[in-house]
Amino acid sequence: MKDISFKKVHLDNGIRVVAERIPAVKSVSLGIWVGVGSRDESEKEGGISHFIEHMFFKGTRRRSAHDIALEIAFTTRETTTFYVKILDEHLSKGVDIITDIFLHSSLAKKEIEKEKQVILEEIKMVEDDPEDYIHDMHSSMVWDKNPLARPILGNTDTVRNMKRESMLRYMERHYHPDNIVISAAGNFDFSLLIGQLNKNLGKFSRDKFVNERTVPILKGGIWTRKKGIEQIHFCLGTMGLPQRHEDRYALYALNAILGSSMSSRLFQEVREKRGLVYTIYSYISSFTDVGLLNIYAGTSKEALPVVLELVIREIRKIRKNGISRKEMIRVRNQMKGNLMLGLESTSNRMSRLARDEIYFSRYFSPEEIIDEIEKITPSQIRDLTEGLFKTPYLSLAVLGPVNKEMIPEKLLRV
Repeated sequence: MKDISFKKVHLDNGIRVVAERIPAVKSVSLGIWVGVGSRDESEKEGGISHFIEHMFFKGTRRRSAHDIALEIAFTTRETTTFYVKILDEHLSKGVDIITDIFLHSSLAKKEIEKEKQVILEEIKMVEDDPEDYIHDMHSSMVWDKNPLARPILGNTDTVRNMKRESMLRYMERHYHPDNIVISAAGNFDFSLLIGQLNKNLGKFSRDKFVNERTVPILKGGIWTRKKGIEQIHFCLGTMGLPQRHEDRYALYALNAILGSSMSSRLFQEVREKRGLVYTIYSYISSFTDVGLLNIYAGTSKEALPVVLELVIREIRKIRKNGISRKEMIRVRNQMKGNLMLGLESTSNRMSRLARDEIYFSRYFSPEEIIDEIEKITPSQIRDLTEGLFKTPYLSLAVLGPVNKEMIPEKLLRV
């Protein structure tokens, strides 16, 4: 790790570049991150961030869609990302391709109409997959009418009505130098990388637009939706933490204890000991100003009340008894192991650099992160569990052959 070097510089137009040079590898991951996602859209614009992401790969003045078919992108609720992973000897070509699609995508009307059908099929695919759809269903209910409640893909009406002019206006507002971070990790020469980025992107200019995000209010409760499927799928959520919260590492540990791996309490108790589910896991969703901690499982109609009771029981145990020193050591080692394994991927490193810059405006070294992990205490996890898992915060979305009467509200009392 001591051979790794980090630098942060600004291009001539102010675009931030965060880069980590790793001489021991033969690849480079390079990404352009824009600080805009589905929560920044108006109701009529629903899905436009994701649609633009698709359109950036449909051809430029110099390249056809076929020429750039292997590049990768993704959209979240707060960011839109375009990236390439290439051999270090092809860095110049990678920079040229990714800056070309970013600056010169045609957004041809004919391609927009074709892509509408692709995204409409993508929406159907999510709706047909209950394990995928239940998370959107939960978000739509817990965040109620806030933009965070809307699906990243948009809906059938907003996608069908998408126009080229709307995309151009949206990009004019959000795609400006102050809202862009370029991230790179791998084997490259800093001066050559910055020189080519400056040449290709350094003159890109747009007026700064200050985006005002609406802070949502967490809504608890129980929601059910009937669907003709064999299993019942549920998402149980509670209050999480924003990205910058001082207790975020304790939250990562709590997530690991509850359900982020096969050694977690929920997996061992509900699946391994009792065989009531095939899949059960917990995960964190953290945003600029709010967050969620969710637990997902798929089970039978008959087992649903039992599974929910077991989940709540494990939460109560942590609230009442905390965790043992042995479990704390195991979780710390697991977190450090996951960190070190992630460092072996230039794509993971590139993403981590960008997110640190977007949310913290600084770089966290692996040693610094390990130091934070070592500071987590059992009492901190217990206090956090008590603070986050409160009955008014609990929210349950259930999908399948179910009705609300099957789920007594007393099941969600912690």
